[in-house]
Amino acid sequence: MCGISGIIHLDGAAVPEQHLSAMITAMKHRGPNDNGTFREGGMGLGFVRLSIIDLSAAGHQPMFSSDERYVMIFNGEIYNYIELREELMAKGHTFRTKTDTEVILVAYREWGEQMLHRFNGMWALVIYDRQEKTVFGARDRYGVKPFFYCLDGSRILFGSDIRSITAVLGRKPTPDQDALFNFLAFNRTDQNDGTFLQEVKKLDHGHCFNLRIGAGVPAGAKALQPRKWYDIRKEIKEPFKNAAEYREMFASAVGLRLRSDVPVGVCLSGGLDSSSIVSVLLQDFQKKDLNTFSAVYGSGRNGDESSFIDLYRGQLENMYFTQPDEHSLLADLDDLALAQYEPVPSTSTYAQYRVMKLAQQHVVVTLDGQGADEALAGYHYFFGFHFKNLLRRGKLGTLASEMGHYYGKHHSLYGIKSMAFFLLPAFLRTRVRVMEKGYLDPDFFQANNTDTNLITGELYGSNSLQEALINHFEYKLEHLLKWEDRNSMWFSLEARVPFLDYRLVERTLSIPDELIIHKGMTKSILREAMKGTLPEPIRMRRDKVGFETPEAEWFRTPIFQKYIKDLIYSEPFVSRGTMDVKKVQGIYQKHLNREGNYSREIWKWIHLEKWYNQFIDGK
Repeated sequence: MCGISGIIHLDGAAVPEQHLSAMITAMKHRGPNDNGTFREGGMGLGFVRLSIIDLSAAGHQPMFSSDERYVMIFNGEIYNYIELREELMAKGHTFRTKTDTEVILVAYREWGEQMLHRFNGMWALVIYDRQEKTVFGARDRYGVKPFFYCLDGSRILFGSDIRSITAVLGRKPTPDQDALFNFLAFNRTDQNDGTFLQEVKKLDHGHCFNLRIGAGVPAGAKALQPRKWYDIRKEIKEPFKNAAEYREMFASAVGLRLRSDVPVGVCLSGGLDSSSIVSVLLQDFQKKDLNTFSAVYGSGRNGDESSFIDLYRGQLENMYFTQPDEHSLLADLDDLALAQYEPVPSTSTYAQYRVMKLAQQHVVVTLDGQGADEALAGYHYFFGFHFKNLLRRGKLGTLASEMGHYYGKHHSLYGIKSMAFFLLPAFLRTRVRVMEKGYLDPDFFQANNTDTNLITGELYGSNSLQEALINHFEYKLEHLLKWEDRNSMWFSLEARVPFLDYRLVERTLSIPDELIIHKGMTKSILREAMKGTLPEPIRMRRDKVGFETPEAEWFRTPIFQKYIKDLIYSEPFVSRGTMDVKKVQGIYQKHLNREGNYSREIWKWIHLEKWYNQFIDGK
C-alpha cells in the first residue's frame, strides 16, 4: 500500500532532512496520497502512502505508539487486522484509528517479535524504540513486499525501492556479475540476498533484524545481521484431507483480501488460477460488479486467452481489456524499464505492466493468481521432479503410467527431458544451461560459474516433488512477486495474492503427490476443488499460458528488426563483456529466418541493455 525508506547512522549522527526528502521523492509513485518523515538522533524514516484502509489522516506514517515510545513505518496489509484488534482490545489495549498499522504497533507492545506469526498478510516494516535506541525490521513470509538495504560505512540505507537508496548513495552503483550470470544463464533472479547492484542487498523473505544505534556499534557487514523468523520447512501443517477442505480455505483467503476502503479488481488471464479467484468471488461473494482486467492479442495469436476469458461474459458487468502489440512495447520500453528498475527475463512482465496500467483507471487494489504455480506444480518442468521421484522410489509401473498420461495429454517430451536434466550432477546442469544459450562470453562464464549455485544445486537438485515445491518458495517465487510489486506500484496499485495465504500454503505443501500431479495433469486438488465453481473448459485445460505475449513475432517485425540490429551492433553492447556478440548476431538472424524461437533470449538482451543505459551508463 505504500513505500518505506530510511537512513540509520550507527554512530548516532543526525540524518539530513534533504536525504530523506530525496528518498521519498524517488518512490513517490508507490504512495501518491500522503508522505511523512521522522528524524531523531541517528534515525531517519521516510514514508509515502497509498491509502487503502482508513483513508483518513489517522493513517499517516510514520506512526507513533500511544506513549510515543515506538515509531513505525510499514508497507503492506495485515488482512486479519480486525480479528487481531479485537483480541488486543480484550487484553485492555485501546485504539485511536481503524488502521492495520496501529494494530501492528499495539501487537508489538503486547507480543514483541512473536506478533509476526499472528499476521496474515504482506509487509515490510521498521519499528524504532526511541527509549532503547533499537531498530526492529521484518519482511513477510514469502516476500510479497520488498525491503532493500545498503551497508555504507557507518550508515545503513534502506527502502522499498532501490532508487531510494541510489538517490542518496553519493556514487555510481556497480553491476553485480553474479546476478547478470544467473539472469542470462538461468532466467533467474532473487534466489539469494543479492540484487543487480553490488552495493544493494535485499532482506530475504521471512527474515528480520535487530540493531542498536549509538557509540560502540560496529559499522560495515556486522551492523545488520538478518535472521529467519519464518522457516517454511518447519511450518508445514497437516495436509488437506480432501478438495472440499482446500476450497473452504481458498475461499477464506480470497474473502480476507476483499477488505479494503477502495475499489478492488482481479487481473484475469484466463488461466486456472486467476479464473478460480474470479469464480469464487462470483459464487461465494456474489461480486457480479467485480472489475476484471485482461491482456489479449487477437484470436489464434500466442498468449491470447480470449476464448477462456469470454466464458465470463454475462456473469461479470465490468470486464476491461488491453491489447499490447509490437508498437506499444517499443513505445513503453523506457517506462517499463523504469518501472522494473532491474532486468526481467520475459515480456510477460510487460503484459502485466499493461494490465496494471489499465486497472489504474478503475481500482486501487487488484487480486491475482501469483503463487499457485509454485504451490501446485503449475510449470511443466515439475513433471520432471515428479518422474524423478518415482524413479528414485523404484515405482517403475507408476512412472510408466504417469509418463504415458503426460505424453497422451500434452504430446510433448518436455517433462521427460526435464527429468533427465534434473538427474544430472549440478555442474553438468549448469553447463547444459549455458550451452543451450550458446552466446555467453567464455571468460564471463568461467568467472561466474560456481559449484555452489543455488539454482542448479538446490532448485534443480530437488529429489521429490514436495522438495521442489518448497525450494521454489525459497529460491524462485520471490522474483515473480518483485516484478508484480513493481508493476502494480508504478501505477499506484496494491496487488494481493490469495494463493499465498500462509494457512493455504502450509497445508498445500504437505499433500501427497497424486493430489498435485495425477494422470498427466497438474494442480489436481485445485481442479477438483473448483468442480461446479469454475467453467469446465478452464478447469480441465491442459496448457499453461498466463500473461504471455506474441513476442516471437513481434521481434520479427520491421520496427523491431531495426531496433534490435541497432542494439546488438552498437559499441556499448559489444563492449559489455558478458556475451559473444558474433553469436548473438547469428542467433537473431536464425530467429528472423524462423530456424528457431529465440525470443526469450532476445528480450533479455533488449532489457539488459536498456538497464545499463538508464541506470549504469549515465551520471
